[in-house]
Amino acid sequence: MKRPVNSNLTLHPAWTRRHFFARTTLGVGTAALASLLPPQLAAGPVDGATGKRGLPGLPHFAPRAKRVIFLYQSGGPSQLDLFDYKPGLHELRGTELPASIRMGQRITGMTSQQAQLPVAPSLFRFAQHGQSGTWVSELLPHTARVVDDLLVVKTVHTEAINHDPAMTFIQTGSQQPGRPSMGAWLSYGLGSENESLPSFVVLVSKGENRAMQPIMSRMWGSAFLPSSHQGVKFRGGGDPVLYLSNPPGINTATRRRMMDGIGELNRIRMDSLGDPEIAARISQYEMAFRMQASVPELTDVSQEPERTFDLYGPGSRTPGTYAANCLLARRLSEKGVRFVQLFHRGWDQHLNLPSAIREQCSATDQASAALVTDLKQRGLLEETLVIWGGEFGRTVYCQGQLTEDNYGRDHHPRCFTMWMAGGGMKAGAVYGETDDFGYNVVRNPVHVHDFQATVLHALGIDHTRLTFKFQGRHHRLTDIHGRVMEDFLA
Repeated sequence: MKRPVNSNLTLHPAWTRRHFFARTTLGVGTAALASLLPPQLAAGPVDGATGKRGLPGLPHFAPRAKRVIFLYQSGGPSQLDLFDYKPGLHELRGTELPASIRMGQRITGMTSQQAQLPVAPSLFRFAQHGQSGTWVSELLPHTARVVDDLLVVKTVHTEAINHDPAMTFIQTGSQQPGRPSMGAWLSYGLGSENESLPSFVVLVSKGENRAMQPIMSRMWGSAFLPSSHQGVKFRGGGDPVLYLSNPPGINTATRRRMMDGIGELNRIRMDSLGDPEIAARISQYEMAFRMQASVPELTDVSQEPERTFDLYGPGSRTPGTYAANCLLARRLSEKGVRFVQLFHRGWDQHLNLPSAIREQCSATDQASAALVTDLKQRGLLEETLVIWGGEFGRTVYCQGQLTEDNYGRDHHPRCFTMWMAGGGMKAGAVYGETDDFGYNVVRNPVHVHDFQATVLHALGIDHTRLTFKFQGRHHRLTDIHGRVMEDFLA
């Protein structure tokens, strides 16, 4: 069938010289703009417009992992009540945090006006677990059973002290909005292992019963990367993705004809304008069509054996809970999804921390540990990097009133704990050391950009070479910083 002529490109017989120069200046501008854009934009998607393959030359070297599951605990879990055991604090309970420890460091406005900054030791018992002898709080009995599969990093530190910039920083490498998320970078660089599923999927826990910090969709955005690389959010009820099901009266064959027609119109437009976002739109339409078959099957866990639900806990039967999302993350990873991002809110415990953190650990501990166990049982852990952590930690001093059985903790960016499992990381190891107050790093600091560089390294990417030119500058996830933490690697 002969393609129709684009009427926008035909010459009008009544054009004057003024019209001619006005039109040609647009062409000059387009050419100038094209010279500023990265060449990979003009290349467009590959492999039948699926975008399955990543950039040429990637991975840069043999990867240790093929995919990532990031169990993001939004709000800042208290490292002092979970992993960073400081028994000496009990003797200092209620005393003022020494100026020699704080060293004039910035604190938030929520505690800067307090008359005192009293030391608040953890109310919870700690014990050593596994052959590694890793100290873990009584709040995490399930995590304690898998510590020999974990690398516990106690000395992560960030530059941000408030939630939004800190979350933006750990997700995108910048405190300022407008940068691609880690999952988008991996999708852009490596592409997808499964052309019927997105390369980047986001799962947000539902059912929390308290006011939480909001989760902005830009946390999984693609920013200036092609929009096909942004995270696809799966919902916890109804259609996993909005408008995934055909409306009444539309069957698969009709939908296919509609897609073909829209695709032809988009290709005509792309040929005339050369806009790479049109190519991304074509790719996303095709992906949506394939997802109509792949996603309902993937999210139907009814065929999982009873022992799987027992492993992840009772919440795993309820769509949208943290436990159900951990189970779904395993299924997504099993199907080759490159990056799965879980968001679980509720760790921002300025007041009433003992009761609030019990609830959080009860909702997340079993499923987090189950995911590691499940992946290991299936032979997937070595090629799947699992990460657990938040945007910062909590202070050793109390926010609000300190009592015998209650305290709160403010934001603390100076040091916090994350753990990693699989993906070529050391197992049964603890990295870094904080001071006796859990306030400053005294050995082996890990900046957020170091953490990001190491994640990319695990997937075979040199973080200094995965870049994208935007507004005259070559951007990357780690900005101009970051070092691979070789000590993390097995």
